[in-house]
Amino acid sequence: MRLTGLLPFLMAAAPAVAKRGTLGFALGNQNGPESTDCKSTEDYKKDFDALKPYSTLVRTYSASNCDTAENIIPAAKAKGFKVVLGVWPDTKESFEEDFEALKSSVKGNEDVVQAITVGSEALYRDTMKADALLKRIQQVQDEFPKVTVGMVDSWNKFADGTADAILQSGIKYILANGFAYWQGQAIDNATNTYFDDMSQAKAHIEEAAGPNGKNIRFGNGETGWPTNGGSDYDDAKAGTKNAEIYWKKAVCGMLAWGADVFFFEAFDEAWKPKTKGDNGEMQDESHWGAFTVDRKAKFDLSCPDN
Repeated sequence: MRLTGLLPFLMAAAPAVAKRGTLGFALGNQNGPESTDCKSTEDYKKDFDALKPYSTLVRTYSASNCDTAENIIPAAKAKGFKVVLGVWPDTKESFEEDFEALKSSVKGNEDVVQAITVGSEALYRDTMKADALLKRIQQVQDEFPKVTVGMVDSWNKFADGTADAILQSGIKYILANGFAYWQGQAIDNATNTYFDDMSQAKAHIEEAAGPNGKNIRFGNGETGWPTNGGSDYDDAKAGTKNAEIYWKKAVCGMLAWGADVFFFEAFDEAWKPKTKGDNGEMQDESHWGAFTVDRKAKFDLSCPDN
């Protein structure tokens, strides 16, 4: 099913005058090129200065790793940003470390914490089952009643029912990741694929959640395209021009539809090692930033007004 087939669904799902979604950025906690070079509060302030013309919202992945929660919250306060803090629940140790970091940092600072997400593609990686993940989400909810608590996973794990036990629990914040690039789509079909993925996820989330569906804030937790220096993936070709096309058509289009979008990622992360993709080829993931390592925008990050 392609975008033309989705238009009736999109028109029915969106109000006559849709409220524009909020743009955010996925933000790493290391400066690089060395993987041990963790960001300080001053580093985050510099990040926020670069991002502020385009967004005042970022999401992170682990509260304890690199002391992210401790260091980013004062920077957010100083620069007028909101943060979505992450908990890595895949192991007992990682969950407890992040949970303790949140306890030390969040209370009293709820004004800058837009949400806490428990899990980042844990269902997709099959490191956790839905019932176990739900218990940890609820544990965080109980500890931080003043903060919205949710989860992030791949769009297909929402669309195929894997997350249904969580959706039926009354959860109010869901971010679905979707990468047309990782589906090997050529740039001229990437926007169609992206909207297809997000629409399938959103439709099933609202159906599975029942009466609670209207209370869920749905958004896109990650999407992006590698720029010059990145790797091709089947028909998906890396390049700064293609990344700009994807931004203008897919990202701006999703925002216009009314969904929040977190672009992956804010800045290039030169420290990332090459990894093997599902197609068996080595992938360079150090060139996904909308900005260079030294915080310069790679292309025009504006969106059309309409």
